[in-house]
Amino acid sequence: MDIFILRHGKAEDAGHNLADAHRKLTKKGREEIAAVAEWMAAQELRFDLIAASPLVRAQETAAIVANTLGTPEKMETWNMLVPGGDPEMICREIVKHPEDFAVLLVGHEPHLSSLIARIISGNEGTGIVMTKGALAKIRNFSCTQRPSGELNWLLTAKQMAGTRH
Repeated sequence: MDIFILRHGKAEDAGHNLADAHRKLTKKGREEIAAVAEWMAAQELRFDLIAASPLVRAQETAAIVANTLGTPEKMETWNMLVPGGDPEMICREIVKHPEDFAVLLVGHEPHLSSLIARIISGNEGTGIVMTKGALAKIRNFSCTQRPSGELNWLLTAKQMAGTRH
């Protein structure tokens, strides 16, 4: 099974009257994720499932990708993808699907980096950092062994857009 992990795009700052869960993508964040989704389409990436955190910015990110790829019906909301969610619950949910599935998880930092580290090394403190809009591919995921996958690549949104730092 291949797992793709995408961090949401740039979101509004938390304010006095704005709860973290309700923060939306900024215009720049929407544009950045649209470019990432276009890159995915150009690479002919296809997902059997797109699972997103229930937080607004992750839902918006997943919807942009799903709509760009023409697969909005493949979107699901997974509460365990919220910041601080349980990586074991995510792994248990993933393995409910066939081994030939390609799954895209959309969520938040530092949760996603910890999840990648745990999957590929068995240790959450491996030192992986995902910037906003970054996308990782893990090949050969398995929940029956640890470590259970290979980090095939991790790209920033800028790399996918073809721009330099």
